[in-house]
Amino acid sequence: MTTKAASLPQTDRHAATAVLQVAERLYAMEPEWVVFFREVLGVDGIVRRTFSDPEALTRFECTPQYARIREMLDGLRCRQRESAARGEAQRVVTVRMPRSLHESLKDEAGRMRVSVNTLCISKLMKLLDEQERRDLASGQDEPAAAGRTVK
Repeated sequence: MTTKAASLPQTDRHAATAVLQVAERLYAMEPEWVVFFREVLGVDGIVRRTFSDPEALTRFECTPQYARIREMLDGLRCRQRESAARGEAQRVVTVRMPRSLHESLKDEAGRMRVSVNTLCISKLMKLLDEQERRDLASGQDEPAAAGRTVK
């Protein structure tokens, strides 16, 4: 009995192996699952850039290489859920911002290969750290006086 993977043309078999190797290198870096998804399976990811023809993409999705990529994605998602469950409870804050700022943050996060959420938290923590250093330098005992807003 022949499998669909065996019916891949030789060039597609090589491409499938190359795509899997890229995915494995990224997976080894333990990125957030959404970063892995975007870079590998997303609209502009390596899979769709390599298999731009819909028929070739469908054939690739029937290969063991594609199944392994899905396993890696599932593994990242499970790891992140487990670490979130062990860690501190999370809260959600909705921030309204101009579309141009949001697009800028999305672009920066994409270049850094992190989520917009991770980028925003990083920027917020940096701002708070800088404020605390300024407070310490000015001789205040408490990092942020109650009721004071950070600009």
